[in-house]
Amino acid sequence: MTRQVVLDTETTGLNAKLGDRIIEIGCIEILSRRVAERHFHTYLNPERDVDLGATRVHGLTLEDLRQKPKFAQVAKEFLDYISGAEVFIHNAEFDVEFLDLELGRCGLGKLADYVAKVNDTLAFARELHPGKKNTLDALCERYFVNNAHRTLHGALLDAHLLAEVYLAMTRGQESLMMELEAPAQAAAAAALKAIDLSNLIVLPALPDEAALHEQYLDAMEKETKGKSLWRKLAA
Repeated sequence: MTRQVVLDTETTGLNAKLGDRIIEIGCIEILSRRVAERHFHTYLNPERDVDLGATRVHGLTLEDLRQKPKFAQVAKEFLDYISGAEVFIHNAEFDVEFLDLELGRCGLGKLADYVAKVNDTLAFARELHPGKKNTLDALCERYFVNNAHRTLHGALLDAHLLAEVYLAMTRGQESLMMELEAPAQAAAAAALKAIDLSNLIVLPALPDEAALHEQYLDAMEKETKGKSLWRKLAA
């Protein structure tokens, strides 16, 4: 499977064509439908002032960033991290425009030259939930992803939250993955027969974990207007 990377940026303002620059890049890796520990994160010296409106969003000023590296200094490390990956970005057009301009200034082409594909999670969320708010905060609330610590925007934090949201939005695809992985699972089951499971330690879900699971099932049943398979089997 293609490696998956969730990406987010913070900028000096909203208009790349008028000279706004990237001041932070955060990337999170997804492996086997799990958020992995390996990530890429950097703050950048934008070599220009940060708009007051942008500072209100992410809390960063030019004074905070003067000693940070310039994009050209981290471009190779960034490209090495995302190379060949399927990339997921919320409102991808915005971030891709900024990244293409930064790469262009360094004579490094465009983002599409290095990645397998760019997916817009905002467009995907709008298909799933037409007519509803599909901001990152709204999706976190809808899918019970804890974003209580998100008092300000941050590229690495937002990439991590988006990774969790994306996994929640695509949870139904797991059945297809299970079908594709059936031969490997059969081999693993055969190997388990040779293992003594009599001393296997079973850790039951904690009350808080069980409560969150029930909340998720409630929300899923409300969204689909039907009873979940989990509860049908449990009954």
